[in-house]
Amino acid sequence: MAVLALTGFSSGCGHESRSDSSSSSGSSGRDAHGSGTSAGGSVSGTHLSQPTHRSTPTASPSSEPARPLKDGTAVLVSCASTDDPFAIVDIRNPNARDAVFTVKISFKDEHGFTMIDTRDQVSVPAKDTTTYRRAMAGAGPLDEIARCEVDPRATADR
Repeated sequence: MAVLALTGFSSGCGHESRSDSSSSSGSSGRDAHGSGTSAGGSVSGTHLSQPTHRSTPTASPSSEPARPLKDGTAVLVSCASTDDPFAIVDIRNPNARDAVFTVKISFKDEHGFTMIDTRDQVSVPAKDTTTYRRAMAGAGPLDEIARCEVDPRATADR
């Protein structure tokens, strides 16, 4: 004698979902309400008449679009000279993530003529400052450099 115990009741047929809707043979053991029973009489699933509570899915951090990066700042520390052929610039990243910034440096002579303009990409860790050294190369003699100008806005690459 086989005993069958049910843990819930169903008053309607239109609210169930089936994981195997392709099986239509009598061997699946599904009754009209979607409760599955095997040949041995045990219950393989239950269908309750209580309402189903569904949680609202929330976006995971990785699926959210990244916030646009804020531009950083660039400050000239020292200009290139015959003693040190590098312009030194501090680049600050105000963002909460690592970013790459475009830094613009101009090398000028005593008359204000631009000997060379540079645009370099510099990686800066989140909420940090990086010191960048830019060689003055190919623009003429180092002794002709009178000053360097740095764009104070380090543009974040988006």
